[in-house]
Amino acid sequence: MDQDKDGKRRSKLSLKKRKKHQLHKDDITVVDTDVAKKAVVATAMGNAMEWFDFGIYSYLAATIGKVFFPEMAGPTQLVFSFATFAVAFLVRPIGGMFFGMLGDRLGRKKILAITLIIMALATLSIGLIPGYATIGITAPILLLIARLVQGFSTGGEYSGAMTFIAESAPDKRRGVMASGLEVGTLVGYIGGSGIVTLLTFILGSETMLDWGWRIPFLIAAPIGFIGLYLRTHLEETPAFEKMEEEKEKAEKTGESKHVSMKDILIHHRRPLLIGLTLVFFYNVIDYTVLTYMPSHLTAVLGYGETKGLLLILIVMFIMIPFVLLMGHFGDRIGNKRIIQSSLIGIIVLAIPSFMLINSGNNWLVFAGLLILATLLAALLGTMPSQLPSLFFTNVRYGGLAITYNISTSLFGGTAPLLVAWLVDVTASQLAPAYYVIFASIIGIVVVTLFLKNTSGKPLRGSPPAVQEKEEIEEILENTDDALWWREEKKKIDRHINDAENKND
Repeated sequence: MDQDKDGKRRSKLSLKKRKKHQLHKDDITVVDTDVAKKAVVATAMGNAMEWFDFGIYSYLAATIGKVFFPEMAGPTQLVFSFATFAVAFLVRPIGGMFFGMLGDRLGRKKILAITLIIMALATLSIGLIPGYATIGITAPILLLIARLVQGFSTGGEYSGAMTFIAESAPDKRRGVMASGLEVGTLVGYIGGSGIVTLLTFILGSETMLDWGWRIPFLIAAPIGFIGLYLRTHLEETPAFEKMEEEKEKAEKTGESKHVSMKDILIHHRRPLLIGLTLVFFYNVIDYTVLTYMPSHLTAVLGYGETKGLLLILIVMFIMIPFVLLMGHFGDRIGNKRIIQSSLIGIIVLAIPSFMLINSGNNWLVFAGLLILATLLAALLGTMPSQLPSLFFTNVRYGGLAITYNISTSLFGGTAPLLVAWLVDVTASQLAPAYYVIFASIIGIVVVTLFLKNTSGKPLRGSPPAVQEKEEIEEILENTDDALWWREEKKKIDRHINDAENKND
C-alpha cells in the first residue's frame, strides 16, 4: 500500500512538473522573415567590412612588406608582413571578452554598431600612415597600432554577428540564413581583392608601391558608415528580448543574477572546448585558402600579381552559391554530416590539390584552388549556425566570443604566418597541404565523437522559433527537442546555484 501511495505521489509530482514546464503557444516565436533578412544583410555587411580589410591586406602583403619593411627581402619580408597581420589577433580575445560580455548584458544590436565603426576607422587609418622611407621605424609601429585596434573591435564583431543571425532566424532555416554571413565574407573579400587587382592592372606595380596601395584602405570609411546605418535600424533579436523579459520577472523576486566571465569558464567548459576545436580547424583551412594563397602564388610560385589575384577572385565568386547551398543542405540533413564530409575531403584531396596548384599550368592551378574552395565552402555554409548553438542564450555572445577569438588568435591569424614560415624553412611547396590535413584529422575526431546535430532544433535555453503560425501546432505536438533544451538549462542553473552556495 505504501509503495502504491509513493508511486501515485511521484506520478502526481511528475505530472505537475510536466505541466509547469509545458511549452505553450505564447512561448513559440514567430519570426518575421523580412526582419530576419534585414538582420542577415546588416550583419553580413559588418563581416564584409572585416574581410574587405583581410582581402586588401593579404593581396597587398608583398607590397606592404616593401613599404614598411624595406630592409628585409624575399620570403623573409613576406613573413614580417604577415607577422604584422597576425599580431592583431593577440588582442582579439580581449576584445571578444569585453564586447561579448557587454553583448549579453546590453544587447546584440548596440555592440555590433560600436564594433563596426571602430573597425572602419582603424582600416581607414592604415591608408594614411606614411611609409618607412618617410618616417622610419615609426611607420611599422603605427601600422601595428592600427592592426591592434582592428583586432580589438573584430573580437566582438564576428561572434556577435553569428549570435545575431542565429537568434533572428527560424529554427528550420537557421543554416541557410546564417550562411549569408559568410556570403558577406566572400563579398567583402572579393571587393577588397577585386579593387587591388583592378588597381594593380591600371596603375602597375611601381605606382601601387608608391601610393596606389593606400586607395583600398581609404574606401573602408564609407563602407563602414553604410553598415552602421543598417545596423542601427535593426530590431533586437527575439531570443534576447525573451531572455530580458524573464530577467525582469526574476528581478522582482530577487533571483536575477548576471553571468560573469568566471561562470562561463567554470560551468560551460564542454561547449567552450568543443567550440575551440571547431574554430581551430575551421580557421586554419579558411585562412590558408583565402588569406595565404594569393601571396603563395605570387611570392613562392612566381606568378604575376595580376594573374594570381584574378584566379583567386574567380574561385571566390564560384564559392558564393556553394556556401548558400551547403547552408540549405545543413538544414535538411544536419550540419554535422556536412562538416564531416568536408574534413574527409580535405584529408584525401589536399595534397593532390596543392600538386595541381604547384604545376604551373593555369588550368591545373585553377582546378586545385577550386577543389580546396569547394571543401571550404561546406564549412562556411554550416559553421555560422553550428557554433552559436553550442551555448545558452544568456552566455551565447560571451561564450562564443571567448571560444572564437582565442582559437582564431592562436590558429587562424597565425595560419598565413606559420605556413609562410614552413615553406621558407622546409623549402617544400606542399607544406600548406600538410598543415590543413593535420587540422582536419583533429577536427574529424572531435566532430564525430563530441558534436551533436542541432540543425532544425531550438537554440539552447530558448523556445522554438518558426517561420509560419501554422507550424505552432506541429511544434506543440512534438516538444521533445524544446523540452530537452529546457531541462538541460535547468541542470546548468542548478549546478551554478549549488556552486555559489558552496562558495558562500
